[in-house]
Amino acid sequence: MDKSTTIQELIDLVKNFCEQRDWDQFHSPKELAIGISTEANELLQIFRFKSVEEMKTLMDGPKRSCVEEELADVLYFVLRFAQMNNIDLSAAIKEKIKKNDAKYPVEQVKGSNKKYDEYL
Repeated sequence: MDKSTTIQELIDLVKNFCEQRDWDQFHSPKELAIGISTEANELLQIFRFKSVEEMKTLMDGPKRSCVEEELADVLYFVLRFAQMNNIDLSAAIKEKIKKNDAKYPVEQVKGSNKKYDEYL
């Protein structure tokens, strides 16, 4: 469960899975980055050419499991990348949010999807 499972527990789960299969040798930063991109694109493929209504139906129907699997694959590679390269994901996301907070002040961007260089 998301509310009770820590990021470290997920990292350890992926690490143990990979180590049992002797996959460390295949998990260089490049290969893991390719995995992240590949799985993200497989997630994107599910939504390609779908209308808003079709996406809603997809997310509320039996095909939702395909979305969940692809999203899990993306997270798997992110967790593995962090573990193999000693990246503290909690610290990284907190730092990124801090930077984005400066780039996207609430009073200037609330309700807007413009990139930071479009509203300055």
